[in-house]
Amino acid sequence: MCRFVLYVGPPIPIASLVVEPKNSLIHQSFQAREREEPLNGDGFGLAWYSDRAESEPPGLFRSTTPAWSNRNLVDLARMLSSHCILAHVRAASHATEVAEANCHPFRCGRYTMMHNGEIGGFPQVKRHLLAELSDASFQMIRGNTDSEHLFGLFLDSLPSRTDPLPVEALAEALRTAIHRARDLSERHGDSEASYLNIAVTDGRTAVVSRFTTDPASPGESLHVLQGRSYVCDGGTTRTLFTETADEAVLVSSERLSDDRDWEEVPRNRLVVIDQWGGTSIEAI
Repeated sequence: MCRFVLYVGPPIPIASLVVEPKNSLIHQSFQAREREEPLNGDGFGLAWYSDRAESEPPGLFRSTTPAWSNRNLVDLARMLSSHCILAHVRAASHATEVAEANCHPFRCGRYTMMHNGEIGGFPQVKRHLLAELSDASFQMIRGNTDSEHLFGLFLDSLPSRTDPLPVEALAEALRTAIHRARDLSERHGDSEASYLNIAVTDGRTAVVSRFTTDPASPGESLHVLQGRSYVCDGGTTRTLFTETADEAVLVSSERLSDDRDWEEVPRNRLVVIDQWGGTSIEAI
């Protein structure tokens, strides 16, 4: 399993998510609070979008080193700001390799995706999943993670990969990808449960899932923080409500601080974030 954080809102330094909070993503890479295994040291990745080039793919920085020991990550996070940020620390599953191609987020055109969890029985499911992918999604895959294959299912479920789409289309595509992965796992995955916390975005809108097929589990942890703007001050994250700022939304595997405004996302729900920062919690 892994840990991740997604931010959409007024531009902020990446460091205010990855470095500065009390329970920053770097802290979660060696001492996660809401996992039985606290280490997430099998690589990390960042993706960020630019306001100056809306038609261009997002920036991407990934490494196989642990996030806690990479000075380049700290320097980049301090210097870069963005209105849409994805950050991920990895704990490899299914005996997949620790390789840059397996580090999240994954990018295809304007779309990026990251995942916390696993497709149940993926080694048995993989061949059947690949047979369902389009040629474009099949050729996109560079690594051997179940996560990148999930990304292919999502991309194939979009009505278009190039035209701007409403957030409802992204939400429906993610629902479809989750159901297809669940069905494949149930048919071929040796009755293993799936855990599918997935974040996808085109840089304008975003959708994040908390989902599991395990009836005895609430699923991997997921929390949301929203308000007019987001700041990190002295290790504490909080939202500020002003008349001029746009909405800010932060969705994270773990609360970045002890701020009381964090809300837990219920089991088997989607967090849907529109281009104005409006947020809704919907059933999968």
